[in-house]
Amino acid sequence: MDRAVAQTPVEGTAHWFELQAVACEAFGSPLYAGLLNHAARDLRDGGPVAGVLEGHLDAPGPGALSLRMLGGVHALVLAGRAPELASFYPSAGGHADPGPGAALAWQALRQVLIEHADEVRTWLDHPPQTNEVGRGAALVGALCHLVSQASYPIRLVEIGASAGLNLRADKFRITGGGTAYGEPSSPVRMIDGWLGQAPAAAGIQVVSRVGGDLAPVDPVSESGRRKLLAYVWPDQLERLARLRGACQLAAEIGAEMRTESASETISRTTLEPGTWTVLWHSIMRHYLSREQREAVDAGIEALGAQATNSARFAHVSLELIRGTTDTPIELVTWPGRVTRRLGTAPPHGLPVTWSS
Repeated sequence: MDRAVAQTPVEGTAHWFELQAVACEAFGSPLYAGLLNHAARDLRDGGPVAGVLEGHLDAPGPGALSLRMLGGVHALVLAGRAPELASFYPSAGGHADPGPGAALAWQALRQVLIEHADEVRTWLDHPPQTNEVGRGAALVGALCHLVSQASYPIRLVEIGASAGLNLRADKFRITGGGTAYGEPSSPVRMIDGWLGQAPAAAGIQVVSRVGGDLAPVDPVSESGRRKLLAYVWPDQLERLARLRGACQLAAEIGAEMRTESASETISRTTLEPGTWTVLWHSIMRHYLSREQREAVDAGIEALGAQATNSARFAHVSLELIRGTTDTPIELVTWPGRVTRRLGTAPPHGLPVTWSS
């Protein structure tokens, strides 16, 4: 961002809204792209957006302030409390605004901000809890690679786990790249989710599932499901279907969820003979401070140093590389600390393009 754009908190925040609009357009949500551009103009004009965001304009761009606000609005839509806006939200049975720049939907959203400002404002203090299920396709492929290397049961650990939905990724159905993984009857189906040199489908046995998050969401509760759904972009029905299916799996398959930092989750993790202990995370590292990132990295290296040929350790990640559009799937295994870049995936996870 140049100095002219960053002159004031209002201008800087409006610019971040516009950048998020570009991302929404690129990743398949023209509805949100249009709404965010309108919201940026409204903020500059001192409209309802400015009122809702008062006191939060110094939030850093990566904190996704725009998506926090839209998440709060979407929750009202899903609860049936914003019927006019719901008519433009496919997630609530509506039809995305066909007009230029979602102009009609914007008028309805603007009214929601006027009528429910205090309630929407409560969503601004917490990062989005998307728990994107599509990212599980990257994890499953990495687990297939591990099992082909050493056919051990998996002890799966996730940091920044949100609701822990991807802790059940081994129960998803994924096809593509000449491979079909998982049961066809799975409630989470990713057709053509893999491209390129897809890994051979392997029999993955997950014997424990542990997740840590500063504010974990219960995907089995009605309020938890609504929170997760609220952060999904409302004109992306396939993402919503995957999320609902993953919540169904969560009700059937238990996982231990802890309220703790990423470094605390890692410090409580141990290795066991005859297993792979797999630490996994996706699109969460940019939310950490430098000190937190350093603590996570040190914890991972410490676990790796404890690995043996029997008690193996793997680190699987799907993270953005700052300053690029690159989102690599990286796998590091111990003992021996072998690093592999398995492929790439967009931030929402699908499709995964495998390179090895």
